[in-house]
Amino acid sequence: MALERRVMMVTAGQLLKDRNRLPPNTVAALVDGRTVDLHTPVEVTEATEVKPVFADDPRALPIIRHSMAHVMADAVQRLFPGTKVTIGPSIDNGFYYDFDRRDGRFTEDDLGRIEVTIKEIAAADSPFVRGVMSREEARTRLTEMGETYKVEILDGIPVGEDISFYQHGDWIDLCEGPHVPSTRFLQAVKLTSVAGAYWRGDERRPMLQRIYGTAFPTQKALDAHLRQLEEARARDHRKLGKDLKLFMFHEWAPASPFFLPRGAHLYNALIAYMRDQYARRGYAEVITPQIFDKALWETSGHWENYRDNMFLALGTDALEPTREGHGVPMNQVFTLDEKVTAALATVSSGYICGCKAMNCPSHCLMFAADRKSYRDLPLRMADFGRLHRYERSGVTHGLSRVRTFSQDDAHIFCTEEQMPEEIGAFFDLLDEVYRDLGMTDVKIMLATRPESGYLGTVESWERAEKILGDAVIAKGRTFEIAKGEGAFYGPKLEFHITDAIGRSWQLGTLQVDPNLPERFDLSYVGADNTNHRPVMLHRAVLGSLERFLSLYIEHTAGWFPAWLAPEQIVLVTVSDKHLPFAESLAKRLRLAGLRVDVDASNDKLTAKIRNASLLRPPYIGVIGDKEVESDGATLRKGRTDLGFLATADLIAKLRAESVAPSRVPLAESPIAVAPIAE
Repeated sequence: MALERRVMMVTAGQLLKDRNRLPPNTVAALVDGRTVDLHTPVEVTEATEVKPVFADDPRALPIIRHSMAHVMADAVQRLFPGTKVTIGPSIDNGFYYDFDRRDGRFTEDDLGRIEVTIKEIAAADSPFVRGVMSREEARTRLTEMGETYKVEILDGIPVGEDISFYQHGDWIDLCEGPHVPSTRFLQAVKLTSVAGAYWRGDERRPMLQRIYGTAFPTQKALDAHLRQLEEARARDHRKLGKDLKLFMFHEWAPASPFFLPRGAHLYNALIAYMRDQYARRGYAEVITPQIFDKALWETSGHWENYRDNMFLALGTDALEPTREGHGVPMNQVFTLDEKVTAALATVSSGYICGCKAMNCPSHCLMFAADRKSYRDLPLRMADFGRLHRYERSGVTHGLSRVRTFSQDDAHIFCTEEQMPEEIGAFFDLLDEVYRDLGMTDVKIMLATRPESGYLGTVESWERAEKILGDAVIAKGRTFEIAKGEGAFYGPKLEFHITDAIGRSWQLGTLQVDPNLPERFDLSYVGADNTNHRPVMLHRAVLGSLERFLSLYIEHTAGWFPAWLAPEQIVLVTVSDKHLPFAESLAKRLRLAGLRVDVDASNDKLTAKIRNASLLRPPYIGVIGDKEVESDGATLRKGRTDLGFLATADLIAKLRAESVAPSRVPLAESPIAVAPIAE
């Protein structure tokens, strides 16, 4: 007879203590591979594996930061009585807490005072204590405290879940954790900024004040992070975008960038580069409409799962009742809040459309337009079409989060047997592109099925997840699991790069989608002369070009490689008498396919060099008497003087640098140098 497995509930801290594995610097525990704090009861058996997580372990960082958010909220309420608290999570680079303060706005001086109070609270070495209340007890407690926002959070906790509170000293907060054992672990903190934030991210709800901060286990680690932040501020793409004359914004087109000539060159150069990659790798580029009937989005599942993030378009015939009764009175459509949703639901297809937020459904229509054979697969369909998504005003940020953008987007329709080879080919493409752009530190994440709201069966998800994981391993690479982070229609691989100052960014994605082919009833005729369902792979290398440029501007600090730069050289003259030669040289460079600018101003040479340097071209060419006589230019790169180059040598050098590193250099051939203009 099998022995009965004994299951018990015990805190991770007690479990470590019982097993004599609780050193003083333990912040949390790893219980069967899952990170939990030392306060929360977990279900364990005799076979449960538990390990301590120390303060300097990266897995401890979110716990330290969330605990610091609590201590910050405590400090705020001590200094500013009557302030209400809302939520205070840890985030990628720190933490924040949202406050409803009615007696004024937080200032830089306030942040300094709050920091001092935080350090006083931390020095008290107060233990964090977890407690559980009934729903009625919790409501009474929070109401007595005047924490109306917490009461609303309480109402959202599902029935049956523990209603937990954490307390340090006299301060208590409704919270599910996790937290450090004691405030003594909270020694290194810096409050960084204050911003406005709507409660629940809803413009119709109260505007709160969000205090951002960051925390680390040691002051040394914090100081290194602050140096990185200082460097990040210097590289901020919003500042460089203005300084380098790349892009602008206007209030009449919220969160929608205008690319100026220099920025438009960068944008188009990236597209041209990707088109070159596609031509060599068997992709066919397509162009699809901007606006689709809602029937498309209903079929794809986006109307149900993504409509709140879409821009909707109504024709005038949708605004007035028709004899068929399809229309909606204008005053019904344009009523605010939930009435809009109710009104839209009554508008029939043909009267309401959605602006394209993604390309995949339209590619399904193109696949279905004619009969496909297995001989037509794989079919690789690329699209640089403009997309529009309704990003809330509180989350838009420069180029990194906008409402209109384009992606290096493509979809591969293939058989399940072809998937490993297609995924491997995508790895080759992605590696080459990132290498050309100088981004070689790449980490791969496998985002798996969400807990709810997903399309398809659990079995189809698990099969797709396995194929993705096996394909990564087949390329000799490793990956980490991002549990529950897949899109609603399928799992995906995420490619995260580390930039020049150590920050991690997600760029490329590869998603397996067995669901859209099902919803659009796509099929191909197999070798057995029967219909089969294709697999659909969604893939992007750079992703949103706008977001990529925000990253790349900061990664390069605006010093773009010559093959991408808006101009490869700026010519500056010692005096006006050298200008005719400079113009002639510029003409010859342009005839050789190079991008060149000439400073024709009356400024002195030092000012011209300074002004040219502000735009950060790869090279500056200085022209004086010697250069005119010898037919060439003295080359500068940044502050380095590279010496004189004759025109033929200058052209050869710039042409060699004018192609992406992975491409074969331009064929060497005699360069015809036009004579100097008289």
